[in-house]
Amino acid sequence: MTQTVALVDDDRNILTSVSIALEAEGFEVRTYADGDEALRGLTTRPSDIAVLDIKMPRMDGMELLTRLRQTTQMPVIFLTSKDDEVDELLGLRMGADDYIKKPFSQRLLIERIRALLRRHQISEAGPEVDPNAVVARGDLVLDSDRHACTWRGQQIELTVTEFLLVKALAVRPGHVKSRDMLMDAAYGEHIYVDDRTIDSHIKRIRKKFKVVDTEFNQIETLYGVGYRYKEP
Repeated sequence: MTQTVALVDDDRNILTSVSIALEAEGFEVRTYADGDEALRGLTTRPSDIAVLDIKMPRMDGMELLTRLRQTTQMPVIFLTSKDDEVDELLGLRMGADDYIKKPFSQRLLIERIRALLRRHQISEAGPEVDPNAVVARGDLVLDSDRHACTWRGQQIELTVTEFLLVKALAVRPGHVKSRDMLMDAAYGEHIYVDDRTIDSHIKRIRKKFKVVDTEFNQIETLYGVGYRYKEP
């Protein structure tokens, strides 16, 4: 089945050139010129993944992501301008899976899209793909088949990236995972993201757990080294 990419940007040149590149790779592309149009379109015709520009008229990418996250955990990549570091970090904390700075390589964007779609498919695959799908560590239960995470019986809604990071840490409690190791677990060995991306994801994960348990402190930071999941 052809995979669909929602491309949202107010720059018509980007919509045209990126659409051509994605269609050449076998994707179906649905383009939107602003966030308001994209929200209407994605509500009636969901896509497999969305690529959102942050700064757009009528409804910017941040607001669009907030609206989308109310109903879907669809993978999302943000497009940001060269100096928008604050927007990058805020976007990740709000639930984006990845970001790419403008101007960007179309080949890089396609690789990131493929990597995210692969991870999303694995997270939704049946038990024949992952016979050890359920990880239980004390009050934490991760079910890869259902892409379900619970803490003390309460559901925690995680994006694909967040789920993979929690699983990478929880599989071996007490063992330190460097940021590079977490990058590989969440993004694959051939995709590079910087340290701030991992840190932002971890901050958002902690925040989500603390919504249901203000005392949650299972994910420890070892400054200059990485992160670890405390042994139950």
